[in-house]
Amino acid sequence: MEQLKKIIKGKDVHIMFTEGWDLRVIKAAAALAKEHILIPVLNGPRDKIVQKAKENNIDLSAVEISDRNEYRRMDEMILKMVELRKGKLSALECCDLLAKEQYFATMCLAMDEVDGLVGGATISTRETLRAALQLIKTKQGCDIVSSSFLMTKGSTKYIFGDCSLNINPSVDELVDITMQCAKTAQVFGIEPRVGLLSYSTFGSGAGESVEKVKEAIKRLRRLPLAYEVDGEMQLDAAVAQEVAELKAPNSPIAGRVNTFIFPTLDAGNIGYKLMARFGGFEAVGPILQGMRKPLNDLSRGANEDEIYKMAIVTAAQKLLAE
Repeated sequence: MEQLKKIIKGKDVHIMFTEGWDLRVIKAAAALAKEHILIPVLNGPRDKIVQKAKENNIDLSAVEISDRNEYRRMDEMILKMVELRKGKLSALECCDLLAKEQYFATMCLAMDEVDGLVGGATISTRETLRAALQLIKTKQGCDIVSSSFLMTKGSTKYIFGDCSLNINPSVDELVDITMQCAKTAQVFGIEPRVGLLSYSTFGSGAGESVEKVKEAIKRLRRLPLAYEVDGEMQLDAAVAQEVAELKAPNSPIAGRVNTFIFPTLDAGNIGYKLMARFGGFEAVGPILQGMRKPLNDLSRGANEDEIYKMAIVTAAQKLLAE
């Protein structure tokens, strides 16, 4: 976090919080503004936000508030939304949707009113992603949206993906997830050495899951990648040099993997939580990947500190992806 703060501090990156009236969000925004890390923008009714801040003795003097009822470009926003939905919605239907805070906030990002968006404090991932996929859409060349976690402990940093979105990715989706996670690693200063994980190491096991990972590796090796990718490999072969020498002596990255691709959501979700609970790692995320603009989803149980950190990550995505 300290490294990312140094990158974004003073760059006037505007990060909007979809649920700006939530007390956890207000506290996180006030802390970010106080440290001059970025410019927080609280989305929601001004009177509600101001009243909650006043009740809790929170200074919002350096925090911007975006109240949909005060927005002066609403007609323009409606027309832009009709355009983005490619005629699937009428102007009246768009107007109705913009009464929902997640749609208004997402359109603010689509129209470059802000540089990034953090939402999900009170709404589901499905609701957050629905608006994002309809209005922000995926990057050119990306067919899916995936997620990763930045796992940190001291100076050690890893990327884990996909841990929160794609349940049982196909071969093509696994290829996309791999490239998206490698990009995220680069954004956060990690030179990716990408290992596709399995219960098999280079043919030691068999099964449908193993074959999926093998095929994904074949397709990745046909691409002009600027980083090393290898697999299929077990976790111990990916991280322990002594195991790698026995199980994968010819692998250029076995024993030194720092970007881990899991074959299923089960494996990824369990893996990152084991690292956090038993390994003492801090899990920052989920970081959404594959979107045209920086947008991240919070857990509805997120605390003030997690919201604070996700805003920093979102601002870093904006600056480091440029």
